[in-house]
Amino acid sequence: MPPALDSLPPVPAITGVDHVLVGVRDLEAAARNWDRLGFHLTPRGRHIGWGTGNYCIMFEPNYIELLGIIDPAQFTNNLEQFVKTHEGLMGLAFAGRDEAQCARELRAANLPFDGPKVLKRELELPEGTVLPEFGLIMLPRDVTPGLSAFVTVHKTPELLRRPEWLRHANRATGIVSVTVVVDDPVDAAFGWLPVFGPERISTANLMTVIDTGGGHIRFTTKAGLEQLYPALVPLPDYPAPWVAAMKIAVADKARCRDHLRFHNVLALKTGKGCIVPPEEANGVIIEFVQE
Repeated sequence: MPPALDSLPPVPAITGVDHVLVGVRDLEAAARNWDRLGFHLTPRGRHIGWGTGNYCIMFEPNYIELLGIIDPAQFTNNLEQFVKTHEGLMGLAFAGRDEAQCARELRAANLPFDGPKVLKRELELPEGTVLPEFGLIMLPRDVTPGLSAFVTVHKTPELLRRPEWLRHANRATGIVSVTVVVDDPVDAAFGWLPVFGPERISTANLMTVIDTGGGHIRFTTKAGLEQLYPALVPLPDYPAPWVAAMKIAVADKARCRDHLRFHNVLALKTGKGCIVPPEEANGVIIEFVQE
């Protein structure tokens, strides 16, 4: 039975998934690869005071951030450690209405956090560099078991969603869910009760699902992941927890498949769309679906 969303969770200022982060070893090569997958990438950005840069894939409700190191001498927020093991999904950012309100609600729920903080990054537009600004609240892993996550509040949303950036050759329209491999899906998901409450958590065969109010987090085991994607077996076998897959909605599954076929991307046809294996997408299993 799907969770009821008519009652507020313990932290209502968290409104859903804002973006997912994909850690890559070579940022420019990754940008070319995701362009080949049919995504329109924004111009390159760089985090001020950090050694990391990014390309973003924007949708109306959320987005994907390709994150790479462009100056290893500066702070990389442990990205260099992550990519030593593998490329792929690192975690996600939740959308927040207001960071001060979010902090008050987290405090009221007796949940630890760090912030609010302000982060700016340079975005290299054709007409010149602009500085998108974000409010951040960092969440420790005991608050978000199985997943690295934080809350972001966009201070300058008009700089990030130009109409042309929302049009993708593969007809993608937004992130539906991410799938996390853990040892115990029930234990991992129910650790999120203080954030989302019991009505946002449901269980199924080998899987526990959190409805964030704007996108789902699916916790499963290695065996559960193989059951979800049997055609991809053998799958990577990283120590749990790790974020394995991302489901993306498309407006036209046939056009999506056609684009991938034309660009020689291996894509396995499904009833609702297709699945791109991790070796084609910097370590990420991408499931394209037309609901």
